Amino acid sequence: DTETARPSVATGFIVDKERGIILTNRHVVQPGPVVAEAHLQDNEEIPLQSIYRDPVHDFGFFRFDPKSVRFMDVVELPLAPDAARVGAEIRLVGNDSGEKISILDGTLARLDRPAPAYGRGRYNDFNTFYYQAASGSSGGSSGSPVVDVEGQVIALNAGSKRRAASSFFLPLHRVVRALEKIQAGQEVTRGTLQATLVHTTFDEVQRLGLQDATEARIRKEAPSATGLLTVRDVLPGGPADGRLAPGDVVTAINGVILTGFPELEAVLDEAVGAEVELGIERGGRAMQITLTVADLHSVTPSDYLEVGGGIVHPLSYQMARHYAIAVQGLMVASQGYMFHQGGVPRNAVLVEVNGAPVGTLESLEAALVKIPDGDDFTVRYFLPQQSRRPVLGTLTMDRRWYPMRHCQRNDDDGSWPCEQSGPAPNSTSSVPRAATPF
Repeated sequence: DTETARPSVATGFIVDKERGIILTNRHVVQPGPVVAEAHLQDNEEIPLQSIYRDPVHDFGFFRFDPKSVRFMDVVELPLAPDAARVGAEIRLVGNDSGEKISILDGTLARLDRPAPAYGRGRYNDFNTFYYQAASGSSGGSSGSPVVDVEGQVIALNAGSKRRAASSFFLPLHRVVRALEKIQAGQEVTRGTLQATLVHTTFDEVQRLGLQDATEARIRKEAPSATGLLTVRDVLPGGPADGRLAPGDVVTAINGVILTGFPELEAVLDEAVGAEVELGIERGGRAMQITLTVADLHSVTPSDYLEVGGGIVHPLSYQMARHYAIAVQGLMVASQGYMFHQGGVPRNAVLVEVNGAPVGTLESLEAALVKIPDGDDFTVRYFLPQQSRRPVLGTLTMDRRWYPMRHCQRNDDDGSWPCEQSGPAPNSTSSVPRAATPF
């Protein structure tokens, strides 16, 4: 899911000392298998288990055994998402540039900044506000708590600009909800319309056709609002495909005025599989649209197939939205030996094996397990940036040196147990042939 195998150093902090839960960034917890250790302030080293990573927002949780901490008194930091305000004096306590316990200061300057963009094909947060301050954080500060003068955490450090002092912080509203669900032993539901929305100021939404009467009503009922959410793009094949369009101004959800992302997500996360009604204005015309909320976890990979030294998993929402394609097909996350030798590049999306469609890992495994070791077979694939140009390639099955197995994430203990695929059949194509002259 946009990530590659690599080592890293970052920051995390304890938010539940009884259960041993550490909060940090999603890009630290990782969506795939991870081996992690925590170095506490007294230099104790304890193993960690990844128990949750948000499909979209840049936060996740590790867990440790509280009994494994032998010498240090464990203290948890309180989360206070509603305490963030412009002008608040803050401190970032983390491992800036890998230096242990670096303390950076700053002042919250913005609470409605768009989520930072890290580039196409990479992990990007979206459909949320970010906070901004000039604190000059850099690598290693990922996951640092943003602490106010009361000693409470009001945001989570997530990114920064390399050529400036600007730092970007994730608000904690979804973090607190996810933590409460985990503490209660409940599933952390996440809803999506598979559409990207952006916050647009009132002067800009007027150009998109927002009626004067609508603006006056919203400004009266929500005096602190500075704009509305507008649709930037809609994913093909998603719940909003053909219903929402770029430029639509979202004014309400389920009859309640909507001016920001926290209110939108609060409704969607509790309505997975149900319908919601959006009030929108398109070109100056008010409309009511009913949409079914999809499960965000269902379009985020949680299993993979290892074959020929390579890794294949379902195409993710993260990758699909970068290239405006439907969340369908299987992506080559790592070439390994077999795909590299066959010229199938990383991020290629597989759609056929030997002429048979493969839309799930189960169908791909069923097709590959029938191919004898050493036999050639064909695959049809496309590159995400060229989705209308399918490519036919030939691969050679290699199960002699590389096992084929299906691995599924287990969030109970942070492991990725793997089940070996069935044995390869005997080859029927290896018959002696004599060379003949031209």
